[in-house]
Amino acid sequence: MTETLGHLEADGARLAWRRVAGRGPTLLWLGGFRSEMSGAKAEALAAWAGANGRDFLRFDYFGHGASDGELAEGTITRWRADALAVLDRLTDGPVVLCGSSMGGWLACLLALARPERTAGLLLVAPAADFVERLLEPSLSSEAREAIRRDGVWRRPSLYDPEGYPITARLLEDGARWSILPGPVDIKTPVRFLQGGADLDVPWRHALDLAIALRSDDVVFSLIRDGDHRLSRPPDMARLLAFAAELTDLA
Repeated sequence: MTETLGHLEADGARLAWRRVAGRGPTLLWLGGFRSEMSGAKAEALAAWAGANGRDFLRFDYFGHGASDGELAEGTITRWRADALAVLDRLTDGPVVLCGSSMGGWLACLLALARPERTAGLLLVAPAADFVERLLEPSLSSEAREAIRRDGVWRRPSLYDPEGYPITARLLEDGARWSILPGPVDIKTPVRFLQGGADLDVPWRHALDLAIALRSDDVVFSLIRDGDHRLSRPPDMARLLAFAAELTDLA
């Protein structure tokens, strides 16, 4: 598999990207909060694209992975702008948006902003409105006090020993991009891959998004014992099957 690496200048920062060139539609990967484009699901999709002659593009948001910036300075507004810059400047024609966790929310925001470019959505444990609906309600009084006092609190995580920086800026900005309870004016085919044992994005939260969509072509696949990562071999097989289906439909 041959993959091209590059950087895109966006709002004063360099965003790192990687591409497997092939036939369209372009499958654009949108990772989760604090994730990197070198994660297991993105790597699996890159390998699938190379083996099947498909166009696949992935990148790191501001403050993530190989891109410039500090994570604590990021917001949904900034990461949405990053994703739009990648979509507008690095792709042509129809795009299938593949988003995991926070990336699922951003995929929806991109589909709403560029409906004429969006051929489909593949959403893995999509965390729509997670700032307002999942994160803020879970904050303890101690966390709220730290954010009020210091502007930031580090949320413990199973996936990062240092924890995730939760900032006042992120909390204040997140609500402006809320899309639930809907309706959400996305009418393209949408495929959901969701774990029933996901502790970060409960399956009922993802189902609320599926119900809110205006699309008549929505498939919600619940993996009963799946966690938030959904990176086991059977989970990956389902992901790749959905990727093949959506790119063939476009």
